[in-house]
Amino acid sequence: MTANIRKLVIQVDETRKEMGRDITPPTRRAVAIAVIENPYAGRFSENLDELIAIGEELGALLGQKAVKALGIEPGQAQSYGKAAIVGENGELEHAAAILHPKLGAPLRVAVEKGAALVPSAKKRGTLGTAIDVPLGHKDAAFVRSHFDAVEARVSDAPRANEIVVAVAVTDSGRPLPRIGGLQASEIKGEDGLR
Repeated sequence: MTANIRKLVIQVDETRKEMGRDITPPTRRAVAIAVIENPYAGRFSENLDELIAIGEELGALLGQKAVKALGIEPGQAQSYGKAAIVGENGELEHAAAILHPKLGAPLRVAVEKGAALVPSAKKRGTLGTAIDVPLGHKDAAFVRSHFDAVEARVSDAPRANEIVVAVAVTDSGRPLPRIGGLQASEIKGEDGLR
């Protein structure tokens, strides 16, 4: 294992009622979070390959944990997203190194396919900092019913030399979607957009 993981946090958000209406089946969003040591904390490095490798590792681990937390088969996952919070001795580029070059491919395996770009967010923070993990349909970015976000937070992280990495997976879109646009049942899956 490349990542030095201090803590894993898995949470599931299940909405059963919205505006007094029953949501059947409930909409569910899982967030799998790893608190890791930042190997580049406190120093500048031109080469961020270690974080890129950690991103690949965490894409698989966190994607699998989120799918398992929902109790679904990988192909039943509908939306995904990723985010990172860098502690004060790191830089935003450290989050980018984890999230962008290689995290997506193993996450797509964990959710079976995933033709669309994985929405992402990053920021710098300290203990208890929250981040909204953006969500979008895994196979078609234009499915409006799946534009959403879920909050990720760890009460004792990130410490100055840590990074909080979060992957979110859903088994549905928002509760009671009704703003039109491409429906999940209409996805062609050819270009990651429609």
